[in-house]
Amino acid sequence: MKDFTAGPVYRQLYRFALPILLSNFLQMLMPLVSSLWVGNLLGSAALGAVTISFTVLTVVLAFVLGMNNATLTIFAQLKGRGAHDEIRAYLSTFVILLAGLALITTAAGYLFIEPLLVLLNTPPGVLELAADYLRISLLGTLFLVGYNFVGSVLRAFGDSRTQLCFVVVAAVINALLAPLLIASSGMALGMAGAAWATVLAQLAAFLYSLIWVARRFRGRSFALQQPRLAQIWTILRLGIPSGAQMIVIFGALTVILSIVNTFGEAVVAGFGAAQRLDALILLPAVALGVAVNAMAAQNIGKQSWSRVAQVTRAGLALNLTVMVAIAALLYGFAEPLVRLFIQDEASVIFGQSYLRTIAIFYPCIGLNFILNGTVRGAGAMFQILMLNIISLWILRVPLTWLATSRFGETGIALGIGVSFLISCLCAAAYYRWGGWRRVELFKAEAGEA
Repeated sequence: MKDFTAGPVYRQLYRFALPILLSNFLQMLMPLVSSLWVGNLLGSAALGAVTISFTVLTVVLAFVLGMNNATLTIFAQLKGRGAHDEIRAYLSTFVILLAGLALITTAAGYLFIEPLLVLLNTPPGVLELAADYLRISLLGTLFLVGYNFVGSVLRAFGDSRTQLCFVVVAAVINALLAPLLIASSGMALGMAGAAWATVLAQLAAFLYSLIWVARRFRGRSFALQQPRLAQIWTILRLGIPSGAQMIVIFGALTVILSIVNTFGEAVVAGFGAAQRLDALILLPAVALGVAVNAMAAQNIGKQSWSRVAQVTRAGLALNLTVMVAIAALLYGFAEPLVRLFIQDEASVIFGQSYLRTIAIFYPCIGLNFILNGTVRGAGAMFQILMLNIISLWILRVPLTWLATSRFGETGIALGIGVSFLISCLCAAAYYRWGGWRRVELFKAEAGEA
């Protein structure tokens, strides 16, 4: 556990962010590994079913995982305040709320799996496969939420390495079990095997997280308490906008994809390859944003505003350095990077053109993660939701449509890139002049007391 209210900021930031980066990379790798095994062992129909299932799971789990995002800010501020009794009370409230939400999400998912798949225009030949895969995958919701919750609490207290261990356990077990359960003689379960491999990997990570906590805090008792209304309200005030933010993001990305689809298969394939690279390229920015969130929140809890500014400046400097280096690498090696995913010449030409254009704007989106991370640390989740609505629905979608109307397929990268730039300026303006510093996260509790 680390106290971020004292000590060298730069060293703390990059050491704290690195395990977060590795955790995010491994979590991204898990569905990719499953897809590779399914595609190679079961064929294209099964791979299509898994691809669609990941989309549905992301939508179904968006709210409950968004609620879990409130964990980081709340516990980091409580640590900064040194409020040990409140930490115990919030732990109990979070456990009850998240367990209840995970079970409700699982039940609701079971009820609405097929309507969701129909809504996504899932081909009839794939629908039943995807539905079976999803029914099994939803059984892991409680385990997924559980070990991520434990990891988020530890990050709030300054420990980002332990969650990496949880994710390593899940990733290794998933990679080992997937081929065995999918196609191994005497154990072949096909698509169901891929889903069970993921669920069992999540269960193993969850059990490991519980065992780690029991050993680390041996001798300290913990009992569930009746949640107080003020605590529930504080969690929902942060968690609901976080969950809504996920829906806003995925909704906008769906609209962008519909614009891309109008330019034909070659552009769609090139865009898809570029998006896979996008997800990897943004991992350092996301990790630094999470690290800044936790570090800023601890200092906000202590009311150490000068150090909050130091953390933000350090995050901006590190992120700018990393994203400029990545942008330069991407600009120089766009073609071979796209060819890792696709070989069609027309798709490669579009993909490299897209990447070289969007690379210019990557530092802007990187700065966005840092500024929003600090604002999240104050508990201003609704304000972040509004900034995302501006970034995606007021800027990115309309600008992409306008740019493609004027410049054709070249306008896709231009519209998205310009939206990165303007949304970065909006985030900077809110950070400089907005009212996030006046947010009182635990005001209701103080009034109740």
